[in-house]
Amino acid sequence: MPPRRGRTPEPDPDRPRRPCDAPGCTAEGEFRAPRSRSALNDYVWFCLPHVREYNAAWDYYKGMNPAEIEANLRSDSGWQRPTWPLGRLGGSSRFSPEYLADPLGILRDTPLHAQRTRPQEQKREAPPELRAALDVLGLAWPVEMPALRARYKELAKQLHPDLNGADRVAEERMKDVNRAYSLLRQKLGAGRATAPAEPAEAAP
Repeated sequence: MPPRRGRTPEPDPDRPRRPCDAPGCTAEGEFRAPRSRSALNDYVWFCLPHVREYNAAWDYYKGMNPAEIEANLRSDSGWQRPTWPLGRLGGSSRFSPEYLADPLGILRDTPLHAQRTRPQEQKREAPPELRAALDVLGLAWPVEMPALRARYKELAKQLHPDLNGADRVAEERMKDVNRAYSLLRQKLGAGRATAPAEPAEAAP
């Protein structure tokens, strides 16, 4: 990024001893800059005047069409993780304790608190990064791959364009289902989202 106006940047202390990469320049390359949008960790090295010139002409979105720019911005705003618009998840899952702390016991007698603390309803919590996806598909944790596939096929049939007359709501819902299914399939397939086994009881 270009330095703030009126401030001269300091040379990179870990720079290699090499000349400036600007054609015909014999000065030392003291300042690094990304080589391209697709190689942000691959650097070219410039002297101060040429790195300023390079930064002034840098356009990360150069060559992208409007749809690609919008998709890139959406991905960056969610730290490259799957996201869904607020209000689309239905809110069918109960609150997890870490989302609704009650250190003063104000909610002790409310139905929500009773539901959270009732022993027979205590269940293993899904990993935080999978909860939204599970909610989209209407699945409980833990979930096995066959159940995941069956639920996806069921929803895909319900939301198929031929059955919904190209309805936009169904189309957007299907996009959410595809994202959720892709995330869960990846996690389950890699074994990183497998629920831990119940501990064995000690013999009397």
